[in-house]
Amino acid sequence: MEIDANDPIRYDQWIEDALRDVIRKALIYTAENGLIGEHHFYITFRTNSDLVSIPPHMLAQHPEEMTIVLQHQFNNLQVTDEGFSVTLRFSGRAENLSIPFSELTGFSDPSVNFGLQLKTTEMTEADIEDLDFPVEPPDKDQEFSIPGEEQASDTSDTSVETKTGEVIALDAFRKK
Repeated sequence: MEIDANDPIRYDQWIEDALRDVIRKALIYTAENGLIGEHHFYITFRTNSDLVSIPPHMLAQHPEEMTIVLQHQFNNLQVTDEGFSVTLRFSGRAENLSIPFSELTGFSDPSVNFGLQLKTTEMTEADIEDLDFPVEPPDKDQEFSIPGEEQASDTSDTSVETKTGEVIALDAFRKK
């Protein structure tokens, strides 16, 4: 069953808006206080939207989607109700990016094993059936990792509790 776009009770859109607000609040906090401790963000967004403002050479390299990392080298993080802008360094060169929240497709903070997967396009029922939803949290003993990122492991202290990550996907709540 497809969601009726004319139905005034749009749970799917309300949940999506709430998840984007979580990201907005994390970015506002960071803009005001900087990144605390080991927190850092992986933010994935669609680049093929007229609403996104990135340098042309970056758009040529990433014509559909791009992931940025807010960790060490970022400046001028400004957040509004509609989106955020930030200056990042790519190969030592400062680049300004402006990204509306509506174009975000993913957000994670690996330091606390938190991640959100966002919907930005309407999906058909066949698309939904092809996905492995609902997403189940990883096993207790499974560690969260980002591909290409080395994980430090200290096996000498066995009292450290292993954290697990959980991705929230909106399509898990849709009727099929």
